[in-house]
Amino acid sequence: MTEATYDTDNIFAKILRGEIPSHRVYEDEAIVAFMDVMPQGPGHTLVVPKAPSRNLLDADPATFGPLFTVVQKVARAVKQGFGADGVTVMQFNEPASGQTVYHLHVHVIPRFDGIPLKPHAGGMEKPEVLAESADKIRAALRS
Repeated sequence: MTEATYDTDNIFAKILRGEIPSHRVYEDEAIVAFMDVMPQGPGHTLVVPKAPSRNLLDADPATFGPLFTVVQKVARAVKQGFGADGVTVMQFNEPASGQTVYHLHVHVIPRFDGIPLKPHAGGMEKPEVLAESADKIRAALRS
């Protein structure tokens, strides 16, 4: 099996370069967090390092400290902002795991007792809903 390489034209790389709009909730020198346009639940947020890597398997280990520091911040904010009962954090590596965008990213999804996640390919969310969700998360990050 040949090792796959990083594609600089993947959708997250384009979002990071500002070529595709996104509803950003957090950004620092190393990490960006934005709303997933095909959310599995209200508040589904993606946390993405700016450094290029296909996934966890080829990432520079120095990426993980800043990445997971922000994952924790965002997880706390989505739980607070949505009044969630819990938070699911997921990260996929290669097609067999379910990875569909080949730039390292972590899914952060507020969870509610008794409410299952929607399929990820469930369709695009309305921009106004994403904007409202982003506002809730940004407000929680400020508090």
